[in-house]
Parts: sequence; structure tokens; C-alpha cells
Amino acid sequence: MQLPAGAPSLEEILVQTNDMPWREKSLKGVHEKMLWRDEATGASVALIRFEKGAGIPKPHSHASNQMMFCLSGHFEYTATGITLKPGSFYCNPKGNVHGPSLAIEETVVVEIYDGPHYPQTPSWYTDERDAH
Repeated sequence: MQLPAGAPSLEEILVQTNDMPWREKSLKGVHEKMLWRDEATGASVALIRFEKGAGIPKPHSHASNQMMFCLSGHFEYTATGITLKPGSFYCNPKGNVHGPSLAIEETVVVEIYDGPHYPQTPSWYTDERDAH
């Protein structure tokens, strides 16, 4: 199949996620396995693991659309009561303020961004890699 003119080219990839170590983020209790990233656009796909009691401490927005699919656990956006449990799909549109959030139990989600994650690095991250 030929891609339309101007479309980004993708290569077929296979990632064995069970063989990858979790990278601990600078926010305590949050870990990631980066599966794919487009450095040109900031788009990415990652596994994110929240330890029980971990979460994002403040309301915030994203610079692109954020999508999450819950694989395991129980994760809640505490201000709105939006709850992710296994099989839940959540889409947060670009610029929409959401959060804070809390893992009621250890939770693993697939997190997808169609562009850069944040307009600027949030105060809760001390490592710039955590906001990309």
C-alpha cells in the first residue's frame, strides 16, 4: 500500500513489553515503558504504571489529545469522579483541564498522545523526560 503524499512513513515494529524494565518517573510511584515516540511531532504510546496511592497532584491540561486504555487496576480523576478500570477507554481532548488523579490500586494503562504531552513541563516533574 502506498501512503498519500506528505504522510509520515512508519516502520513495522514489535516490542516485547515483558522484557522491558519500568523507568521510574520523577513523580513518586509513577513508572513508564515507552513503546513508541515520534520525535518530530511528540506523539507517543507508552505503558504507565501507577503504584497504589500515586497519581497526578494538580489540575492540568495537555498540548495534544490524550488517550488512555486501562489494562489493570483502578484509577480515578478525583475532581470529576471519572474512573478507569480494566477495559475502560478515556479520551481527554487537547487543552481540557483535568485532574488531580489517584490510583486507588496499582494501575497499568496504555497512554497515547497524538502530539506533545504538555505545553510546558509541570511542576511535579523534575526530569524533563517525564513530560514528553
